Amino acid sequence: MFCSACGTQIAPGLSFCNRCGFSLKERTEVKTSPIAAFLTAITLIAVIGLGIMLGGPLTLRKDANFGEEFIGMFMFFTFIIVAMTEFLLVRQLSKLTAQPKQRELPPAQPVVPHELASAPARALAEPIPSVTENTTRTLEYSRQEGVRR
Repeated sequence: MFCSACGTQIAPGLSFCNRCGFSLKERTEVKTSPIAAFLTAITLIAVIGLGIMLGGPLTLRKDANFGEEFIGMFMFFTFIIVAMTEFLLVRQLSKLTAQPKQRELPPAQPVVPHELASAPARALAEPIPSVTENTTRTLEYSRQEGVRR
């Protein structure tokens, strides 16, 4: 089994990848993709903008008794605002879909033959040195030092 984030081989039964920490559990949450969110926003703004462009002049004429010049300007500016918003959303959506889906790997470094040599083999009886060796003091050692003044 391999990690879907970094590609490292992992043991079965793990909840997280040992190398990158990616969660290996199946997710039950459904997340909205950015493309679907942009398409929903484009559709909603178009429908709501059309409703304002058509319903607004009727309300302004019937209930507020505004003249045709004001209603024409209202429709023009509403159209400009909705069109610019739609244009910017479609532009962002095209940038999102134009990006490559895979990460680009850095160029491979040439391998020098002397770097391929393996580490010298250790004898089985030889202990591996401890990281904490000679870094801690024991009580016996401190008693031999004497009292500091």
